[in-house]
Amino acid sequence: MFGFLKRKKKEKFGPLIYLSEPTIIYHTQTEKVILEILEEKLGSNNVILPSNYGLKGTSHMIKDAELFVAVAIIGKFTSLVVNEINIAQELGKKIYTLNIARKGDEVEYIFTEGIPEDIEWLTPEETNQLYEDFRGEEFSGFMKFFFGDRRREW
Repeated sequence: MFGFLKRKKKEKFGPLIYLSEPTIIYHTQTEKVILEILEEKLGSNNVILPSNYGLKGTSHMIKDAELFVAVAIIGKFTSLVVNEINIAQELGKKIYTLNIARKGDEVEYIFTEGIPEDIEWLTPEETNQLYEDFRGEEFSGFMKFFFGDRRREW
């Protein structure tokens, strides 16, 4: 009866990609931009997106993907991303890195094949500290600038 209210599903194309991203960017404008970059750079919108599964583990899906994309924020892989990179490496997946950095008043997305040596691999404790820094009052404006506001605009 209300079929007209349903969103039309976009037809999937391209190789299956597993996107390993920090939970702090789930459902943000940054995540949307990342998906656009993957479509442009890898010719695929066929993405396993962990944010679609809430906080449930999705690393068991890495084996099904042809490509693996790890997202770093300000030159750092969070501990969750580190764990998933290790799984992808064990499975022999082709790995790409998308580093999200700030350059002046702009957000810069640096897409590379492989894993750059200059990216820091964080422990769970260091990841928690990074998230606390982002959530802190002094970074609240930075968070909105960097990741967008989570509120929907109608």
